[in-house]
Amino acid sequence: LACGATRWTYAELHAVSQRLAAGLASRGIRRGDKVAVLARNSHGFVALRYALMRLGAVMVPINFMLNADDVAFILNHSGARMLASDSGMAEVARKAAALAPHVSEFVWLPSEEESAPVEGMTNVLALIEAGGEPPAIGPESSDVAQIVYTSGTESRPKGVQLTHDAILWQYVSCMVDASISGEDVALHALPLYHCAQLDVFLGPSIYAGGVNIVTARPVPDNIFRLIERERATSFFAPPTVWISMLRSPGFDAADLGSLRKGYYGASIMPVEVMREMASRMPAVRLWNLYGQTEIAPLATMLGPEDQLRKPGSCGRPVLNVETRVVDEGMRDVKPGEVGEIVHRSPHLMTGYYKDEEKTAEAFRGGWFHSGDLATIDAEGFISVVDRKKDMIKTGGENVASREVEEAIYRLEGVSEVAVIGVPHPHWVEAVVAVVVPKSGAILVERQVLEFAHAHLAHFKAPKRVVFADALPKNPSGKILKRELREAHVGAFG
Repeated sequence: LACGATRWTYAELHAVSQRLAAGLASRGIRRGDKVAVLARNSHGFVALRYALMRLGAVMVPINFMLNADDVAFILNHSGARMLASDSGMAEVARKAAALAPHVSEFVWLPSEEESAPVEGMTNVLALIEAGGEPPAIGPESSDVAQIVYTSGTESRPKGVQLTHDAILWQYVSCMVDASISGEDVALHALPLYHCAQLDVFLGPSIYAGGVNIVTARPVPDNIFRLIERERATSFFAPPTVWISMLRSPGFDAADLGSLRKGYYGASIMPVEVMREMASRMPAVRLWNLYGQTEIAPLATMLGPEDQLRKPGSCGRPVLNVETRVVDEGMRDVKPGEVGEIVHRSPHLMTGYYKDEEKTAEAFRGGWFHSGDLATIDAEGFISVVDRKKDMIKTGGENVASREVEEAIYRLEGVSEVAVIGVPHPHWVEAVVAVVVPKSGAILVERQVLEFAHAHLAHFKAPKRVVFADALPKNPSGKILKRELREAHVGAFG
């Protein structure tokens, strides 16, 4: 495991995690206790993750983009006793903990770059140095290992409970269907608080015995530098990060010759961008991994051999998952018809923490309801049409935002696009496209509208085009359409 100036062998990582588990036990942390983590990627984050699993304590990773009030909600809802943070997040951590009476202690984590311990926080390095043996009795495999709070579309996030068993079943699916192996030199740049980076890539790679490079900066220059320096062979990023790499002035000069495996997920990859990736990085085999937090999070996979044969598809269910596309009556839809994706799997959560009603709703009919709308073809390949919440209802017709986005991506000069529905006095909702032009490209609204009308049915074409320098995204790379809808809610008066 390499992070900044720190390099640990597996024997060293094991010893560090064991000693840290003993140190946490000496501070009163026991099996079942909740320990929240508000920090960027680091070797300290990784060591804490395995120390908590060794103790049987429950990790509660928190999105470091949240404000203090939102962090406090998660601390209070989970009942976290301890909050671990790094120097960069210490101020937010303290403000949040002041609103959360359950939190009785802070732990300071080292960062990728050299940083000084924060006064008043227990130094994790001191806990490690103190040594000792953790309790002899660890967790049961059916114990909850982590509660991951969804980034969510509702007013408050939901706490997804994942057991040790669920995480390990998911590791096996990743290794088999995403070809994660001990031969990999994997670069982990997306936030570890998100279960995609933590449990689809870092966890399985450590499970398999690969080399793991951890960084907190998922920006093109840093990614290029680390791939070159470490000779990384494997890298995961959401489409937005791959797009930023392709658009970077440093792309053509970067030595990416070691890279053999490229993974994308977290949101839908525009087909034109996927084709550009295949053209500009021909030695890199691509995987599309689809899922969500509630399934730990991998559900389906589109492998390298099907990228161009099934463009835009999220593939078929992975080893330990059953997936269907169903109508409102839980009947399988016919090929080409739109339905909801539902799953059964040992990967799945045990339920939402302290929310039996939403848990029952999510598992109605004995299957987990994803909230994603999709089609399935005769070969069983699934293509996500839209999130239920992102389907636009305009003039009584349903418009999938993804279909409109795919059409606009084909226009020369478009770097990124997000399509949303906003209130309209006549159409109820109107289709609006928010477009980020490529560097140096000149686009005007009329040009985009004419292109859209030439490639889409009239009712699907945007009523308005807005240009932006960037799209709002969360740290895992998902475009925040809710923020776009709020920003443009008055576009039509």
